This record gives sequence, structure tokens and C-alpha cells, in this order.
Amino acid sequence: MKKYDVFGIGSALMDLLIEIEPKELLEMDLKHGEMHLIDEEKSKKILERLKKYNVRIAPGGSSANTLVDIARLGGKVVFCGKVGKDSHGDIYEQKLKDHKIKANVSRSSLKTGHAITFITPDSQRTFATHLGAVLELKKEDIFEDDIRASKILHIEGYQLEDKNLKEVATHAMNIAKRNNVKISIDLSDPALIRRNIIHIRPLVKKYADIVFANEEEAREFTGFEAEKALDALSEFCSTAIIKLGKKGSLIKHNGKVHKIPSAKANAIDTTGAGDAYAAGILYGLANGYDIKVAGNIASLIAAKVVEKIGARLGEVPYKEIEEIKNRINKK
Repeated sequence: MKKYDVFGIGSALMDLLIEIEPKELLEMDLKHGEMHLIDEEKSKKILERLKKYNVRIAPGGSSANTLVDIARLGGKVVFCGKVGKDSHGDIYEQKLKDHKIKANVSRSSLKTGHAITFITPDSQRTFATHLGAVLELKKEDIFEDDIRASKILHIEGYQLEDKNLKEVATHAMNIAKRNNVKISIDLSDPALIRRNIIHIRPLVKKYADIVFANEEEAREFTGFEAEKALDALSEFCSTAIIKLGKKGSLIKHNGKVHKIPSAKANAIDTTGAGDAYAAGILYGLANGYDIKVAGNIASLIAAKVVEKIGARLGEVPYKEIEEIKNRINKK
């Protein structure tokens, strides 16, 4: 028996949320809809420019967002990451504990990383990310016992770019492989894949059991559009997932393709939609749900997240989740 559903490794970032017009992104040399890594100097310049805006602050990071949503659904999870010895680091760690997440969070002399998250009227989000303390995560910060005690290890694609972080992620995946722990990788960002395709593809091929991608990420990774991309991606893992936004999602699980419809939503902010979707899938798989049940729960959770500002699930739709289980299991 495994003690935890999911052990996640990720960038422990504070999200700085700003609603903005697309033209201002161009003025800051930021491509709409992508994640941009920035240094401390550029971060200071952007934040100075944004003083006239109402900036909301909330703990974020792709893997942590997914784990929080799994915990909200009732799962048991562990998060491993690095923050600074500052107030943002204190807030980050406390919020994990508030959500009943086991926090394997170590401290760095660098500042806690942050993601300046620009939300445009089309509900799309663009990130300017200063990693800070994130970059100092080390192999020694990984608790092997917690990985061994987990059903799934979840890695965000952002961990596969920086040389040091890639070594940490690979170390964790080797532990998982030795201990019959399934490995989930979220490809995270099309620009990241473009920059790192040569070494990301073999890592995914060697380690992944579950892979998440949206349409753009799947195209960058495989060279194909949705359905062909799903077949190509499934050659790397037993569960390949392509998120199609309003069109739902495609899942190829153990050789069988499932088309999952989207759940209705009045989208305000798409930040965290993919992380929430991953939470639904991983929670479902960890608890033995049929993949169609897991997929429909994932769509529902993602829809709930985009109806609010912020990257994490608010009120848990327990009744709707039970309806999904009953409806699909009766078929």
C-alpha cells in the first residue's frame, strides 16, 4: 500500500496576477500566451512599470497548483521545491500546509521565485518568470522515502530545462523507476519544448508513463496536429493526453482513444486550467477510476478554475463529481 497519491516536484513561485491589454505585452517584449524566463533586473523593470495596476499575489507554480487541487479533491500529496528565506517563502510553505500537503520545502539565500502573470481580455495568460530560489533545488532536497511511498511522481516540464533542475528531476525519476512509482510529465510550454526538444524527447521516452500536453505543446513535441499528435505521443508513454481547450481533450490510454468533452465554463482567467486538468487525471488514476471518469472530472475541475481569477480550485464540486462517476460507470 502506498501512503501518498502523488509526489510532485516543481517551481515554488509566487504568482503576481495582473489584468492587462495585449499591446502592453508587446511594449515589454513579451510574446502573448507564452512563458518567458527573465532575470532579476528585467523583473524589477517590469514591476516598476506595473505599479499603476492592481496586482494580486498568490502561491503558484504548475506542479504545486496540481497538487493543491488533488488535495482539495481528497488526495494525499507531497510537494518538493525551494523557496527563499523571506516572507514570500513563509507564505508559500504555510499555504501548502493549510491545504494538508506534506511540504518538503527547503530554503535558499536567493529570493523566492515569482511569475508575473498577465491576464488579457481573451482570458489568455502570459508569464514573465524570475526563478530565484527555484534554481537552487538539489538532489539532497529530494526525500527518497516519500517518492517510494507514492503512487505517482509528477514532474512539470519547467524542471527539464535548467541543467541543475534536470539532474534533480532525473534523480527523482530514477528513484520512481526503481520503486514501481508511475511517472507523470507535463510538457508545460511550447517555447520550452522548442528550446529543449533534443533532450526532452529522450527523457520522456525513457521515463514517462503519463504525458500531458496542450495542442501547441503536442505540435512542438511531435510535429503533428491533435489526433496524429496523440498517436505519436502515445509511443512515448502508456497514457498520452492532449488538452484541446473548449473542444475538450483526447486521451490514449493503454492503446485505446477516448474523446473527453469540455465542461461548460464562463472563462475569466485560464491560469491554472491545465494544472487543474492534470489534477483530475492524476487523482482519478491514483484512486483506480476508469480513465473516462478521470477525464471528465479533469474537464470539470479545469472549468471551475477558469471561472475565477487565480490558478487553484476554489469550492470543490462534490455533487457534480459524483454525478460523473454514476453516469459513466452505469454505461
